Amino acid sequence: MKYLFFSLLTVMGAMVLISSCSKDDDEIVVITDDEDFIAADWTVETHSNDVDPNFDEVFDNNAVKRLDFVISAENWQVMLDDMTDLYGPFGSFRGGGGLVSSDEDPVFVPADVYYNGIQWYKVGVRFKGNSSLQTPWGQGILKLSFKLDFDEFEDDYPQIDNQRFYGFKKLSLKNNYNDESFLREKVVSDIYRSAGMVVSHTAFYTLYVDYGDGPQYFGLYTMVEEVDDTVIDTQFSSDDGNLYKPTGSGASFANGTFNESDFDKKTNEDEADWSDIQALFSALHNSSRTTDAQSWRTDLEAVLETDVFLHYLAINTVIQNWDSYGRMTQNYYLYNDPDNTLLSWIPWDHNEALQEGNMGGALNLDFSDLQAGSWPLIEYLYADEVYKATYKNYVAETIEGPFEVNTMQALYNKYAALVESYATSEVSGYTFLESPGDFQQAIDQLKQHVSDRTAAVLNYLN
Repeated sequence: MKYLFFSLLTVMGAMVLISSCSKDDDEIVVITDDEDFIAADWTVETHSNDVDPNFDEVFDNNAVKRLDFVISAENWQVMLDDMTDLYGPFGSFRGGGGLVSSDEDPVFVPADVYYNGIQWYKVGVRFKGNSSLQTPWGQGILKLSFKLDFDEFEDDYPQIDNQRFYGFKKLSLKNNYNDESFLREKVVSDIYRSAGMVVSHTAFYTLYVDYGDGPQYFGLYTMVEEVDDTVIDTQFSSDDGNLYKPTGSGASFANGTFNESDFDKKTNEDEADWSDIQALFSALHNSSRTTDAQSWRTDLEAVLETDVFLHYLAINTVIQNWDSYGRMTQNYYLYNDPDNTLLSWIPWDHNEALQEGNMGGALNLDFSDLQAGSWPLIEYLYADEVYKATYKNYVAETIEGPFEVNTMQALYNKYAALVESYATSEVSGYTFLESPGDFQQAIDQLKQHVSDRTAAVLNYLN
């Protein structure tokens, strides 16, 4: 295969350089080599940043495509050693010990990426995730999620300056952790998009990784479009606004919890300005909420796209997603749209959706199980009769439209038929399935779930 030929060239004759980066005062040594290579496969359409993102090529709803990574044995060891430093030895599951909190992302290393016989050069590849990363690592399962940055190493390799993958600079490959159907990430993205919401595109891919011993099947993944790359560039009029990925206590918007570190800026990082987030806190918690509701709504709508949030909230609650706002202080983005200077809610990370879930389970449709004072964006808006009416309308629209029973059953059948052979052929050490039968059982559960949720919604609305 072509990529094996390039891998051999690297090993047999290339000059080797050493790059290093600092993480928590420890030096991480990443090997960069063959600095004089020729990017022979480079074309404007496939590799340059002079074209619009090709969504039809990268996010095809009707195919399972294949990616190959070639990572040198030395750099693969760098990745594993870095993971050990962050989360402990591979396979040493801490029963009941919880997740490790770390401010550091896993290290990027250069890898060659192959797709349809075409090579992308020295692509930045790293592991990614939280529970979907730490739990498999601790269990001794190498099916880990990856983040790709196609010009991460352009300073080391001028040949890849502004390298793109059909117009995309960044992409995520999610490992479908805790989802034996392999469909949740993809299906939920489809639901939001069908409802007209801003959301990442997704598609199914198989992944093979050669880290020194030939290509190893890592399994069936879901490719996810990165919000800080093409989502804000293509689904808003401009990508110049502030993009935040909130996490931590401040991400609950509870009174008095604001702090800058909980609102990680993904754009305009050099501008120390969180005034838009502070304005949302101020409007949300203004005393007019209980004395002059109309004035409170006017002030809130001057900083937040309340209709977008309520639409998101309705869909998220109908389909059930416990791993999101209302239970967890994570898994959403906020974007300050330059068109109207309003913060807009963008959903993210859906492998745990479409089920009752953990941490107390997905919220009730009437939020009767919401912890008072902890999640004011839900509590305060649902307590307002105008906003509650909007929410209930969106709840009804969800089961009549994107989450309608027959529509969903057809979608589950389509995707299950598409991915089954790739899912059930995953191999030990690179899979979360205990047996091939787990896949079909998970599909059946999804089909029952949509019927159950429709009944729950009708009961709630009546």
